[in-house]
Amino acid sequence: MAHTAFATTTTGLRRDLAPMKLFEKAKRLGIWNPSEFDFTKDKEDWKRLKEDERAILIHLSSVFQAGEEAVTLDLLPLIGAIARDGHIEEEIYLTSFLWEEAKHVDFFQRFLTEVAGVTGDQSHLHGPNYRFLFYETLPATMNALTTDHSPAALAKASATYNMVIEGMLAETGYHAYFTVCDKFDILPTQRMGVLHTKQDEARHIAYGVYLLSRLMAEDPDLFDVVETTMNELLAPALGIIEETLGSYDPIPFGLTVDDFTNFAMGQFQKRFDRIQRARGMTLDEIDRETHAIIESGDA
Repeated sequence: MAHTAFATTTTGLRRDLAPMKLFEKAKRLGIWNPSEFDFTKDKEDWKRLKEDERAILIHLSSVFQAGEEAVTLDLLPLIGAIARDGHIEEEIYLTSFLWEEAKHVDFFQRFLTEVAGVTGDQSHLHGPNYRFLFYETLPATMNALTTDHSPAALAKASATYNMVIEGMLAETGYHAYFTVCDKFDILPTQRMGVLHTKQDEARHIAYGVYLLSRLMAEDPDLFDVVETTMNELLAPALGIIEETLGSYDPIPFGLTVDDFTNFAMGQFQKRFDRIQRARGMTLDEIDRETHAIIESGDA
């Protein structure tokens, strides 16, 4: 489709919009380079770990590694949909979003290969629920945007990607890393990288909340799409936690499935409640609330 005008030379960029504020934050805080990380201490810690402790950390890192690759591969249709709809400020922010996801792939790969010494096929660590969500549901939902240009398809994609995969599952994975690294004072560089990743993802989640809120302001009935999508994906998301931790008996590091299932449910409810509050909000109200989230440090 030919261009008829350009926002930057007609109306100008809306630098006051929340996505541009997220872009500013990404430019300040997202500039970290996994290639510069020194894993010397992590390698020393790794040698002292028991076999089952190594196994569960490899398992956790493998599902993170594949998950980061999946979200990197599957983000482009969302960027295309936003560009097609003419939201240049959101598209500008999404350029940092994709770059950060690719950087997360780079980071986890360094840990797995250089610290854990894993180079072979790890797909056996990806259970049925993981495969359902990351191998099938995520790419199908995101790639649907290439042919289905409806707001409902966009809402379903963001609910899947931002609310469940990032807002629930990734947050639970970070919690697992922090629990182990802090309790046993190990893997300081990996912990630092996970913290950087979590901070990047906080901006991604804030954008997802903004996008879904904007869509619902234009069509309140889209809340039903978001609610249905999140509820349908809840069981397989919880199933991934069981597949990852529950396959060990006893679970290394004193971890329990219930602790992380409860944490995940808390994250799910937190995201759902935030979307529910957006029902009936105006675009200005949505922008102000997102600004408040950004300024509070939660994004």
